[in-house]
Amino acid sequence: MTKLLLINSSVFGNDGQSSRLADDFVARWRRQAPDLAVTRRILSDEPLSHLTDERFRAALTPAAERTPGQQREAEPADAAVQELLDADVLVLGVPVYNFHVPSTLKAWFDHVARAGTTFRYTANGPEGLLTGKRAYVFVTSGGRYSGTDADFVTPYIKHFLAFLGIEDVEFIRAEGLAMGEDAARGALDEAAERIARLAA
Repeated sequence: MTKLLLINSSVFGNDGQSSRLADDFVARWRRQAPDLAVTRRILSDEPLSHLTDERFRAALTPAAERTPGQQREAEPADAAVQELLDADVLVLGVPVYNFHVPSTLKAWFDHVARAGTTFRYTANGPEGLLTGKRAYVFVTSGGRYSGTDADFVTPYIKHFLAFLGIEDVEFIRAEGLAMGEDAARGALDEAAERIARLAA
């Protein structure tokens, strides 16, 4: 049984275009593989808090040594880390806000990047511990940024996932969604075609 973790980061929740594309991909996959186990995290509904000194120290403290306060601080991040550890496939719905990923997704990244659990430091530099997983990233944007110096999202996500050991990453983009109805429809149709091929 394949375990899939779906993270949607649109402020519009399930109604965001990136969420719709990611949801469509997962639904198509599920029709082909009814035993697919899906865990969904909608960051607009259940965001992880931004890191603070207390939360950061709590996460780094071994569970058996945490104070009750540290345990409360660490529980949300512990759950997010476990969801990622359990997953075979990661699906991200990512809208571009002001040239970058939503702050809720950045917070999720900050919490799941845990030294000794999802990556470790070695004499030769950091080593990702999540090898063998695949990722599908659905990126939507009002403008067109891929292939330009203003594309900060794709390289960042690719680098971050590789840092954790996830190097099998497929990006599906729908760009120019704010550049007129024809441009938006064409971008969404092209993304839908790619989704159909990927999920086949």
